[in-house]
Amino acid sequence: MSKAVYSRVMLKLSGQALEGVEGRGGIDFDTVGRFCDEVAQVARMGVEIGMVIGGGNIFRGERGVETGLDRPTGDYMGMLATVINSLAIQASLEKRGVMTRVMSAIEMPPIAERYIRRRATRHLDKGRIVIFAAGTGNPFFTTDTAAALRANEIGAEIVMKATRVDGVYEADPKTNKDAKRYENLNYTEVLSQNLRVMDATAISLCRENNLPVLVFDLTQPGNLMKVIQGDPIGTLVKGE
Repeated sequence: MSKAVYSRVMLKLSGQALEGVEGRGGIDFDTVGRFCDEVAQVARMGVEIGMVIGGGNIFRGERGVETGLDRPTGDYMGMLATVINSLAIQASLEKRGVMTRVMSAIEMPPIAERYIRRRATRHLDKGRIVIFAAGTGNPFFTTDTAAALRANEIGAEIVMKATRVDGVYEADPKTNKDAKRYENLNYTEVLSQNLRVMDATAISLCRENNLPVLVFDLTQPGNLMKVIQGDPIGTLVKGE
């Protein structure tokens, strides 16, 4: 087995990725288990892993606005959805013998630790996976921004965004079969072309701190190990 090229990473996972192939919402624990098998394998290589998980499979803040909720209330509901997903991932990882901590931006002592940066880095130093739940703890900010923020705080070398497609395209590949896939992009190109890598706040934060972002396909078995070992898959965003 090849060696890992990264020692500390931030793994960003969408809530939809936990739904399974049928995409009916909620959590498909077979899908979660397959993903956690790969995460556990990477952790046993000595890679320190931080994770941020979205909540779109349960509730999305902007969806609440469409039903009459005010945006802050909808966003807080979305943050609670990320906590549910985080607990599911934690349970699955610990079933596989990987020590995991959930740290929440919103205090909820019975089920998660309060996020404190020094405590988080200490957990990582000890080889524990840290799952950062409840986004940034503030409405109007996405879990993409939370991933970029926490990655910079813990000194991650890269943000790895696990998706259902094999990289970033110039157009939606589901509707345009001729859409070009990018192998490499810089932050300015992502922002100027409004490419759906991460939201603008997250990309700007990564650009300011020169933090690379790799977008790859989670649904292909073995892809997480490949990106950890530096294989050129997906789309890498870095530089100006």
